[in-house]
Amino acid sequence: MPAVSPDLRAELNGAEEDGPEHDARIFGEVTDLFLSNVDRLGDSQIAAVDGVLAHLIERVEATTVIQLSEALSTIDRAPRQTIRQLAFHEQPQVAAPVLRRSSCLSETDLLEIVKSRGQQHLLAICDRRTLNEALTDALMRFGDVHVSNALARNAGARFSECGYATLVGRAERDEGLAEKLGVRLDIPGSLLRELIGKVADVVRARFLTAARPVMREKTQNSAATTAGQRGAARMAIDYTQAQSEVVALNRTGKLNDSIVNRFAVRGEYVHVVAALALKADVKVEAIEPLLEPDRVYGLIVACKAARLTWSTTTMIVRNRPGCPPSTDRELEQCVAVFESLLLSVAQWTIRFGSDRILAKKNEPAAVASAANGSLSRSA
Repeated sequence: MPAVSPDLRAELNGAEEDGPEHDARIFGEVTDLFLSNVDRLGDSQIAAVDGVLAHLIERVEATTVIQLSEALSTIDRAPRQTIRQLAFHEQPQVAAPVLRRSSCLSETDLLEIVKSRGQQHLLAICDRRTLNEALTDALMRFGDVHVSNALARNAGARFSECGYATLVGRAERDEGLAEKLGVRLDIPGSLLRELIGKVADVVRARFLTAARPVMREKTQNSAATTAGQRGAARMAIDYTQAQSEVVALNRTGKLNDSIVNRFAVRGEYVHVVAALALKADVKVEAIEPLLEPDRVYGLIVACKAARLTWSTTTMIVRNRPGCPPSTDRELEQCVAVFESLLLSVAQWTIRFGSDRILAKKNEPAAVASAANGSLSRSA
């Protein structure tokens, strides 16, 4: 089937004389034609559609063009000239959909837009599923603080060593940026160490004891069922006996690195949790969640606060039940966390994290109690 009928071509030739309503009608017809038949159109037919749409983009209302941008942003065979015109459009609302999602834009196109358009265009590019080092370097060079935060939040963004160093430098003055960088899976250990040393105590404590959303995104599809089963099993664990045993060991001076190391190697994580809680002076309910894959930093902090050596800490991290093997990068980051924290800082940090974990656990009960009180008053 032809992409553009001869009658439609004739109408287009006279479009400038017929006015906006005529332009909008042709624009709508060609858009509908393309979207309804995209899988059946040949290259020449798509090129014909491209010529019509690109010709009319500047002559129809912005709301109509925004709808086109949204529709074309996820189509791999979208007309290229039209996509470029949408991406370079001065109105960010028009450009944003294709800047965020279109696979039809080349790296050269995106770099040119970064250098020639405003911050809203740059923010839209920051939301792309993947960004290479050349693009993130350019975005940081021309972007403001909001762009830096958007990049740090994007798990698919890759940074050069210089780019990461720039972000860490900016994080010293931006708490939100520091927290986003602190939980990234790909931050080099050396720069994580620098970040830990630059930020305020509370900011450091927040990202060291928080769940790592980048890790969670990466593992949720492959390990969601396992994690759910693991979490349900841990909720049912009774730590009473293990706590009694580690208290007895502690009284006789035997709750040392060697014993905790042995617990980890044997997979006796009920005893590992009880020992860490006792030695770090927090509740077992605050230690238990730290065995999840996305809480490894918090586990490192707890081990440091418990005065364990790195050798024992490594055994605890490596042998966590149900967790995938640690990558070289993750171990590099764990070393950076362990070596960067003074004992007193680690102890303060784990107590800070403990308060947050316990408060979050108590939220459902508090909400339910408030709801029941409200219902009682209503009755």
